[in-house]
Amino acid sequence: MYKIVRKETIAPNVHRYVLDAPLIAKKRLPGQFVVIRIAETGERIPLTIADGDADAGTITLVVQSVGKTTVQMALKQEGDVIPDVLGPLGKPTHIENVGTVLAVGGGIGIAPLYPITKAMKEAGNHVVTVLGARSHDLFIMEEEMASVSDEVIITTDDGSRGKKGLVTDAIQELSDAGRKIDLVVAIGPPIMMKFVSLLTKKLGMPTIVSLNPIMIDGTGMCGGCRVTVGGATRFACVDGPEFDGHEVDFDGLMQRLSMYRDHECRALDSFKTEHPDIDVRI
Repeated sequence: MYKIVRKETIAPNVHRYVLDAPLIAKKRLPGQFVVIRIAETGERIPLTIADGDADAGTITLVVQSVGKTTVQMALKQEGDVIPDVLGPLGKPTHIENVGTVLAVGGGIGIAPLYPITKAMKEAGNHVVTVLGARSHDLFIMEEEMASVSDEVIITTDDGSRGKKGLVTDAIQELSDAGRKIDLVVAIGPPIMMKFVSLLTKKLGMPTIVSLNPIMIDGTGMCGGCRVTVGGATRFACVDGPEFDGHEVDFDGLMQRLSMYRDHECRALDSFKTEHPDIDVRI
């Protein structure tokens, strides 16, 4: 059993959980994830470890309520327990001093980007961070990202915060200004990672992306996270979750992501019908 030590809402439908998980906290590295199950008959869902404290024996998960299981998890409060937390899983991020690292985060992708950015900064890199969201109220962990970055650029689709535009606009501006970028780490919605990778390939910037959204079982057994990278089939959960963004077949990735959408919608609709008193937006 893994106790929820602290829970807070950090954006609409986004919650941060600090779990008592001393063994995972001791071993976890940037880029790794856990698989949780909140009930004995529930599904397994992979969640990236957004932070951890080995001394306190805790890990931090940031979860957006978008489907049945994440909505159920949003109902849990401090002091409640999660019965199953498996990890750390996945290959950790390769951390080294490469020079200037451009950390690009979109929406909920900012959470898994944070520990990587922190490690890159601690390795001696100059870190430029670009954060994007549809509007100002959807940003998460902005202060945390700023604390591990040398520069922070904010973009919003609607112009309600920072620069109006997309993260790709900010990347292009940095390139136009003659900034040398030695490595790009981009995490966010697949469509964002696709266009970031297309741009950085044109600009000659090595790019790593994290394919967390496609993972299902998290151990390589279900095959649901198959993705084509450099013309070869890879499994995001055991071969990744990080890959060379210039080699990922993002169109195939997004097609696979849509395969279970109808099932996920039916499961959530059924849950709402069975629990009409529950506000699924919490």
